[in-house]
Amino acid sequence: TLFGSSSHLLFSTYYQFPKHISICSLSLGIFGSSLPQSPAMGETDSFFSNKSAKIFVAGHRGLVGSAIVRKLQSLGFTNLLLRTHADLDLTRQSDVESFFADEKPHYVVLAAAKVGGIHANNTYPADFIAINLQIQTNVIDSSYRHGVNKILFLGSSCIYPKFAPQPIPENALLSGPLEPTNEWYAVAKIAGIKMCQAYRIQHGFDAISAMPTNLYGPYDNFHPENSHVLPALMRRFHKAKVEGAKEVVVWGTGSPLREFLHVDDLADAVVFLLGNYSGLEHVNVGSGKEVTIKELAELVKEVVGFEGELVWDTSKPDGTPRKLMDSSKLASLGWKAKISLKDGLIDTYKWYLENVKQ
Repeated sequence: TLFGSSSHLLFSTYYQFPKHISICSLSLGIFGSSLPQSPAMGETDSFFSNKSAKIFVAGHRGLVGSAIVRKLQSLGFTNLLLRTHADLDLTRQSDVESFFADEKPHYVVLAAAKVGGIHANNTYPADFIAINLQIQTNVIDSSYRHGVNKILFLGSSCIYPKFAPQPIPENALLSGPLEPTNEWYAVAKIAGIKMCQAYRIQHGFDAISAMPTNLYGPYDNFHPENSHVLPALMRRFHKAKVEGAKEVVVWGTGSPLREFLHVDDLADAVVFLLGNYSGLEHVNVGSGKEVTIKELAELVKEVVGFEGELVWDTSKPDGTPRKLMDSSKLASLGWKAKISLKDGLIDTYKWYLENVKQ
């Protein structure tokens, strides 16, 4: 079944690879496990040798894009192409076409997307699927047609089924129904992965995809209504400290396990993949380390310096017991996360104090 629907789809498709000709028959639901892989290493070493290459980072103002820009600049890349939404509307095909024709970037990192929480996904499902599909189609297709050397598409761990095995391997993609609360966004991201694969298969275009775990760091969303668990805890503990509150109440038992990756580690992984990976299958990017929500809350409390009591409201739901990405493939290529959770929290809180209006 497709995304838990009642219709059954079976595709018998013949794929021709530009370098290693191979024919396979596959069914929707086992993508990744049965697809032949392009060589993963040693094909894109030239990325690091040309620091004047034009690199278009789409979505450079967000949590992810800004970290990638910082990383590239720290490595000495001097020709970054950065455009705000006002400068370039990625949903408009003609505008994207003109940009690529004029600028002719050598590399593209697609970190731009329409994102939002459960309420937004439920309220604007058409926007979430249409806008993200428009962005992905316009950028990936223009990248191919205008001679981009390589594109890296960034997705999300929400692409995986609600009841995927833990840790979640890459080949769990399309193996079961999605989490209904964000399926519109997830479907669009899955389509982005498949677009990258299709352009590689049909055109030999070097398009790769990376799927990060839960991210945090500078430029995160600290909004009281729609922030994720880590920035929400940081904001609440800070507010309680400033106001002299005696306690902070957190929903649940604190027992669920989660994985967190500092966005600067993700940026490091993105650059690593640009220089060292040219495979068909998408790649998980995670820290490989789990922490309970209770341990996370205690650590955030310590970093913020809140001296009151942490109270757990066990009448409230816990959510999914465990969510961890299997990042062994990326580790086998030679990359591992470097920033500890505590160090990452200290860095994030410093940025919060300096940049978020209190």
